[in-house]
Amino acid sequence: MTHYVPVMLKLEGRRCVIIGGGPVAERKAASLIEAGAVVVVVAPDATNRLQSDQSAGRLIWEMRNYRKGDLDGAFLAYAATDQPDINDAVVREAERLGIPVNHTGDGSKGSFITPSIVRRGGLILAVSTSGAGPGASRMLSREIDERYGSEYEIYVDFLSFARSVVKGRVQDTGLRAKLYKSLAEMDILASIREGRFHPWSKEELDAWIDQQREE
Repeated sequence: MTHYVPVMLKLEGRRCVIIGGGPVAERKAASLIEAGAVVVVVAPDATNRLQSDQSAGRLIWEMRNYRKGDLDGAFLAYAATDQPDINDAVVREAERLGIPVNHTGDGSKGSFITPSIVRRGGLILAVSTSGAGPGASRMLSREIDERYGSEYEIYVDFLSFARSVVKGRVQDTGLRAKLYKSLAEMDILASIREGRFHPWSKEELDAWIDQQREE
């Protein structure tokens, strides 16, 4: 079994090319659009959702068959047609250009695979069976979805806000590490679940930082 290394990519403003316009391409495009990527779809036909995204300016649709050179300038590539020979050609071009490529028909032929995802705001939980069983990945994702509720979105949003305030106010690395540790040790999730939590204002965070600084 191939050993994959999980990576979270920042794709905002990055050109990502999808060869294919079917349901699989639609799912890939939706994820990339959400990440703020510059999405280019190359296909003679496209699903209604892809056409709608194109009309709304969320992606670029090249209404034609794939041809060599379509991956020039791409940060990521997806071979997502229903034609194995086309997908293989896309993979070969990506490899020649040094572009990470996902072969949606046979993940082992590409350089990366995409896991099943559960999102709770800034919290991202990814599940993969390294290509051995996509159905199993979806089943595990459903279990995770049931286990981690909306309280985690509130929790992560609070941590993100608090961390940004600490980073902006505290220059001392030792104190900053202490504050991060204190935030992590707070039983915030319990208070959210019990309905006792209220989001802190910047003034409350500033007061908390000053109190921690004095201790």
